[in-house]
Amino acid sequence: MFYSAYQVEPAALALVRTCGMKPWSTHLKQYLASRAKIRQAVERERSLVRIPVKLPSGETVTLSPGGQNPLIKQIIEEFCPRFSPGGTVVYIGDAENKFLHLEAAYLEGLGVVIAPSAKMPDVVVHDTKRNWLLLVEAVTSAGAVDWKRRNELKELFKGCKAGLVFVTAFENRRAMQTFLPLISWETEVWVAEASDHLIHFDGERFLGPYRAAYRQAGELSRET
Repeated sequence: MFYSAYQVEPAALALVRTCGMKPWSTHLKQYLASRAKIRQAVERERSLVRIPVKLPSGETVTLSPGGQNPLIKQIIEEFCPRFSPGGTVVYIGDAENKFLHLEAAYLEGLGVVIAPSAKMPDVVVHDTKRNWLLLVEAVTSAGAVDWKRRNELKELFKGCKAGLVFVTAFENRRAMQTFLPLISWETEVWVAEASDHLIHFDGERFLGPYRAAYRQAGELSRET
């Protein structure tokens, strides 16, 4: 069995040991100056390794390294041009900044108001030509659109004037295998290593929103 062990950083410990003594003020100034230099160096290194992502608009945002962010880059730069050409990326989540890119006014125009506590999908794209809102989850270790998550997203975007399309994205088929039994019907799966293809967990249509009104009116065939 493994246990976490915590200890005071040596420079901080040396400083604390002089508390109340004559050298304290001098040591404190030296310690704070060294902390600032280290922080600056770390932040510079982190900025150099951030992941640049080019949006359809031509704007570039940068994601923090690691996690699902390399996959988010592929979603925006490879999935969107293929399956939502000309679409508008209205939201991107980041591990370090949940609302890294949020077009709040744009979403409000679609009837969606996002609360700070909202459990957002990783990427939200508005397909302006078909008036679809694509809600995309980038999955590397968790977060596939299962039945529960699909219902959560439907509730979160229930006021949306655009049709909702639910997409789970994986880096490759191997990553997808574990989650296959969980994927909800009436959703789509995209695998980055086979970027030209979609896997459709079918209901009554392919890559499109499901609306009870359409089904009741028998308008599914005409809606596309």
